[in-house]
Amino acid sequence: MPVEITVEETPNPQTMKFNFDQNISEFSAEYKDSLKTQASPLAAKLFGFPWMSAVYIGQNFVTITKQDWVDWDVLRDPLAGLLKEHIESEEPVQLKVNLEESQSNESDTDQVKIIKSILETEIQPAVAMDGGNIIFVKYEDHVVYLEMQGACAGCPSSMMTLKDGVETRLKQALPEIQGVLAVNN
Repeated sequence: MPVEITVEETPNPQTMKFNFDQNISEFSAEYKDSLKTQASPLAAKLFGFPWMSAVYIGQNFVTITKQDWVDWDVLRDPLAGLLKEHIESEEPVQLKVNLEESQSNESDTDQVKIIKSILETEIQPAVAMDGGNIIFVKYEDHVVYLEMQGACAGCPSSMMTLKDGVETRLKQALPEIQGVLAVNN
């Protein structure tokens, strides 16, 4: 089946978002190095290029983060072609997915359930529009720890998003929260 791809810039100048006119994956996942791409034939193919830094696969988009030394003008069209070819040939995008991060855990405290709910229903859909994701890591000593993925990872405005957007919203729901911090996983 023919696939249409549109390409758009993200707030992160090192990351480009490739949008598909159809769903390409049931789940979202991030790949940050070539050694961990066994779960994604598409990510493994992309990490065959030396300028790759990260790949984030959403349900109907892929964000690709490049190294500083190469320009998007050189990469954009060939990447769109490679992605189109991969999807049209019906090669698998992802083979397995770790769903733990998005599923509520029965042992979660009430606060963690509220945090995860806000992230999943309000925050994640908003950042997905820019080709990124924010994942709950833990809540400890009144501090929420989150992982920034896709276009959000390394984005110049990610700290503003984290403090002005995410932290403000979570503090509205749970005033006992003292801060929100990004962690690298």
